[in-house]
Amino acid sequence: MITVYGLKKSLAPYRKQIADAIFHCLHIGLGIPPRKHTLRFVGLEKEDFYLPINRTERFIAIEINLMQGRTEETKKRLIKMLFSELEYKAKLNALDIEITIKEQPAHCWGFRGMTGDEAKDLDYDIHR
Repeated sequence: MITVYGLKKSLAPYRKQIADAIFHCLHIGLGIPPRKHTLRFVGLEKEDFYLPINRTERFIAIEINLMQGRTEETKKRLIKMLFSELEYKAKLNALDIEITIKEQPAHCWGFRGMTGDEAKDLDYDIHR
């Protein structure tokens, strides 16, 4: 699950470009097939989203939930790739992007009627 938070009026025109950038980076950086993860946008009103100092109204916060197993280097590469792709595809400045990767053990995931540690048919490797 990936969640992108931003100001509703600023986020709306760039949702597709942001989604394309995120899915591209997950595919290239982690080997996850395109559109394999759930991606949701949470557009907030100005009074509900306090921006960090010195950020524009285009500021976004991205939370990426992953199963544990990737190396520190892989996660750092993904973050840097996201900054680059979001700048290129959505014209976002790196100062207006914050990224958090949250990891949980595979047994804490549930999909297709099983837990993540029971899934033996994933078409990507979480240990890279």
